[in-house]
Amino acid sequence: MQFTNSRVLLLCFLLTMPMFCFGQSPKRLPSMREQAEIQQGWLKLRLEKVLPDLMRKHGVAMWLVICREYNEDPVYRSLTSPTVFAARRRTIFVFTDQGEKGVERLALGGGSNGGLYQVYRDPDVENRELWGESQWATLRKLIAQRDPKNIAVNISATHAFSDGLSAGEYEKLQQTLGAEYSKRLIRAENLPLEYIETRLPEMQAIYKQMMEIDHDIIKRAFSSEVIKPGKTTNQDVVWWMRQQINDLGLSTWFQTTVDVQRKGSGIPSNLAENTPIVIERGDVLHCDFGITAMGLNTDTQHMAYVLREGETDAPAGIKKALTQTNRMQDILMEKMKSGRTGNEVLADAIATMKAEKINGTFYTHPIGDHGHGAGPLIGLWDRQEGVPGRGDVKLLPHSWFSIELGSRTAVPEWGGQELSVAQEEDAWMGADGKMSWVLPRQTKYHLIK
Repeated sequence: MQFTNSRVLLLCFLLTMPMFCFGQSPKRLPSMREQAEIQQGWLKLRLEKVLPDLMRKHGVAMWLVICREYNEDPVYRSLTSPTVFAARRRTIFVFTDQGEKGVERLALGGGSNGGLYQVYRDPDVENRELWGESQWATLRKLIAQRDPKNIAVNISATHAFSDGLSAGEYEKLQQTLGAEYSKRLIRAENLPLEYIETRLPEMQAIYKQMMEIDHDIIKRAFSSEVIKPGKTTNQDVVWWMRQQINDLGLSTWFQTTVDVQRKGSGIPSNLAENTPIVIERGDVLHCDFGITAMGLNTDTQHMAYVLREGETDAPAGIKKALTQTNRMQDILMEKMKSGRTGNEVLADAIATMKAEKINGTFYTHPIGDHGHGAGPLIGLWDRQEGVPGRGDVKLLPHSWFSIELGSRTAVPEWGGQELSVAQEEDAWMGADGKMSWVLPRQTKYHLIK
């Protein structure tokens, strides 16, 4: 699919062009007003270019997205303007493929989302919003007029992104349609899944800027600016990072974590991730960090080493552990090809990893509109045999992934004790089906003096 929007592209380019000049920290994202303008441009492209192609790909004549205020369908926010924060009473979006005329977009309840939907009002009372039985009656009349061969709804036992039609709304829809049109209802499992998953090239400049902010906060957190060995705790670092997010006007989709490994301590448990631990010299640190902005999410894991007195670098065994994880990244990126399923990629990557005698785990996920995004899972940390259903989805061009994985390596300097090195870097698959990193990945530890 080709996407074009010169205004959005130019604005994104101009906003991101000056970053990291002369070693400066990344600039803030554009103003809220400019952000909304950019996001509205993305929405227009998604509705005009992405959605019609997907409806035809999956043979969908009509697609209904029905949800009520504060019980929104997972796809709802990907279909609405950045100035819309919840469904209006009940919102019913009706998408009808009209062939050469394109896809008709109607809103029965709610607004036009900046003129991208045609709004239907109560036919009996001027300037009154559709509500209650009149809303359902209008829907029934529209469907009879359009007479689609099928009517897709969001119901899925496998994918949360495709399971947004609540039981109550589904029952009322069946009652409204009656036997004749209820027979035409089909499950649109892949339509919302792939609509959410598909990324626009126009989003890349802003996303790169977000990742630069992400990396900059980690770099500062894992430095003497924040960490004073023997005094600073891992939770001090966590809340410093959270405060930076807040001060920049950003948010996050999960709680930041910073864990500590040291000789004689073993690999930390997730159960103890909120326990304050004083950071000492010789410790290896790991963070899991992400930011949310403009409807997009990042997810990054980096490693740091706290130098002992007289050291200028991490010990060789500790550096080798990071090299092993970098090799796992190479393996996985090589296996990720358009058209392969997540489970196929996982099995192939594990086979290569084991042949190279690396002790590791793959748990990569899509990212974008959601942190754990729509699309194929490539393993879970505790499911290396494959993930039925969610891992059977195929990789698609124009999709983004958080390349998440980790290895365990015996460190001679620690008496053979294993060191866990987890890495997570965001990457995207282009139109050609090839993977590339958003930013250069971490290949050296952040060193804390």
